[in-house]
Amino acid sequence: MMKVWLSASVFLLLNFSLMAANPDTTYTETTVVLHTANGDINGTLTIPGEKTTGMPVALIIAGSGPTDRNGDNPMMKNESLQKLAHGLAVVGIASLRFDKRGIGESKSAAKSEADLRFEDYINDARGWINLLKKDKRFTKVFVAGHSEGSLIGMIAALNTADGFISIAGAGRSADKILKEQLAKQPPAVKDPSFPIIDSLANGKTVDSVPKILFALFRPSVQPYMISWFHYDPQTEIKKLTVPVLILQGTNDLQVTIEDANLLARSNTKAQLALIKNMNHIFRIVEGDRRENLATYITPTLPISDELVTTIATFVNKH
Repeated sequence: MMKVWLSASVFLLLNFSLMAANPDTTYTETTVVLHTANGDINGTLTIPGEKTTGMPVALIIAGSGPTDRNGDNPMMKNESLQKLAHGLAVVGIASLRFDKRGIGESKSAAKSEADLRFEDYINDARGWINLLKKDKRFTKVFVAGHSEGSLIGMIAALNTADGFISIAGAGRSADKILKEQLAKQPPAVKDPSFPIIDSLANGKTVDSVPKILFALFRPSVQPYMISWFHYDPQTEIKKLTVPVLILQGTNDLQVTIEDANLLARSNTKAQLALIKNMNHIFRIVEGDRRENLATYITPTLPISDELVTTIATFVNKH
């Protein structure tokens, strides 16, 4: 495990570029479509303004839930992934971000809840990687997965991508995280939950689900949970032989520094970079939890410059 610290001169140079660039001239964006057997998935390709060829590209993969290509969902607009794409364009890195199947402009690719599997998201990411690799404008393809997208990305990147970047990625499998969250609930919720989680982690559905837990463990969602629980990020990141960068903010309410450390210990060649006071959606927050949460619905706030410059240094190095 190597911790990354940018030299002052490199950081200041890249940071100056971010501040000095005119956002209206630093990039162009076009819609790109990935055709799948279950429908089309739509994405946005962001190209640095003065570039026509010979540039690296990053596939940006969103986190869990109904999160679209920009990092937004119906309840919260923060434009985190859009701002990341634009920030990367300023420093000469192209990117592709996309609406997951069933979300936004990829609704036509939706599967029924009972038929959806975690592997669907992995295969979609692989499809995008292959599409980018065929594009002669790009010299290398990096995968940058955010939150749950980190796990999707590290699996998809195996034997396909030129490098992998985990941004606020969990270091434990989803069943362990879910248990940790439910452990804080009253016994009436916690006690019947654990046997259900254990059963799903062992690949077995549960027929009888208490009414109080039905929304979480309803029969139609259990096959997806089984497929999701199957993957341990510590196991998956260990398989990668390409350069790996693990990024984690120190003020993240959802993913901890220990998660980043678990990933880094699992892939001993990985570079680990901790960004002081960065939260889950890339904002620098020095205040309390209330201030932190407020950033999730304030799209005008800038994202961390250090996040962009650290990614840029990693990509340009490899």
